[in-house]
Formats: sequence, structure tokens, C-alpha cells
Amino acid sequence: MNNLSVVIAGVGGQGTVLLSRLIGNAALTSGQDVRGAETIGMAQRGGSVVSHVRIGADTHSPLTPSHKADLLLAFEPGEAVRAFHLLADNAAVVALDRAVKPSVPQPFGEYDGASALAFLKENVSRLYIIEQEKLFRQISPKAANVALFGAAVGLGLLPLSIEQAKLAVRERVPEKFLSINLNALDVGANYFAEVTP
Repeated sequence: MNNLSVVIAGVGGQGTVLLSRLIGNAALTSGQDVRGAETIGMAQRGGSVVSHVRIGADTHSPLTPSHKADLLLAFEPGEAVRAFHLLADNAAVVALDRAVKPSVPQPFGEYDGASALAFLKENVSRLYIIEQEKLFRQISPKAANVALFGAAVGLGLLPLSIEQAKLAVRERVPEKFLSINLNALDVGANYFAEVTP
């Protein structure tokens, strides 16, 4: 894999920025060139957060241009759809299935993520949906970002081994949260064990 552009989409408080740092750190430690940036806007109010991680020697800009992302990691379906314009043809998407409802009243009815999931299923050929309810029976909800990281590594969508991913978690996560995050990484890495990427 020469160059890889990864986009991470979520809302404030979900650990989007930490996830981008974990991927970037693991790639740097493995000797790869990395560029990264975040567009966080109203993140503290639960607004959209989009992080970019670009891996490879020929990657010169930290932001992923439209139609150039190879991988999208999404914390919820609506944010995946919001970032859809960034995806290259045949890009892979790994997304949690549970919608995060906006904190303000919606003029067009209640948002439940169903239409966003339907759009992704219709328009993304390499789509991997993680059932949040199933995931949270095995890990802490606060470690969902690390589970997404593990899923991407387990599927072979990132040029990293699980050992490199674990090293990044150990370097970036405080000691008191380390065990729950290492568990989340393993659970994520094995979530799609029966799927051939």
C-alpha cells in the first residue's frame, strides 16, 4: 500500500481526534510518512468532527481532497453520509450503526439513522457495519474509537499489524484506561473475523 487517505467522522466527545492520533502514531512508528488534520467546528457542542490521516511518501497535504479517501471510519451513519463526498471509488467504510440524535429540535422529524444506513448500503460496495449494541456488550462505550481502529486493522484496511496498533494504544492512552482500550482493540480486530476483505 503506497499511499492511503483515511477520514474519521463523528461528533464531539466520541474520540475522533484520539483515533486519528492512534493511526498516525502507529504509522509513524512503523516507518511511514504521515500527515494529519482535524476539522472540529462545534465539537464541544456535539457537532461534527472530521479527522484526516494520510499515510505515504507522496502525500503532501494533510487534508483529503474530495473523492480521494480510501477508508472512512464513522462513529455514526449520518456522519458517514456527511463525509461521503470524500470517498474514492471502491473506498471502504467501517461504521457504527447507531445514530447520535442531534441535541436541537429537528424540523424534518426524528433522526434515527435508518435512511443514512440505507444510503450507505446502496452506495458503498465495501461497507462494514458494526452493530453498536453487540459491540457494547463486549467493551466500554468509551472505547468505541479504539474498537473502530481494531476493526480497520483486522480487516487489513490499514497498513498496520495488530502489534503496531497495540503499541500506539500503549503510548497514547493513560495507564488507568489502558486495559479497556486494549480489550476494545482486540474485540474490534476480531469483529469481522469471518469476513474476507
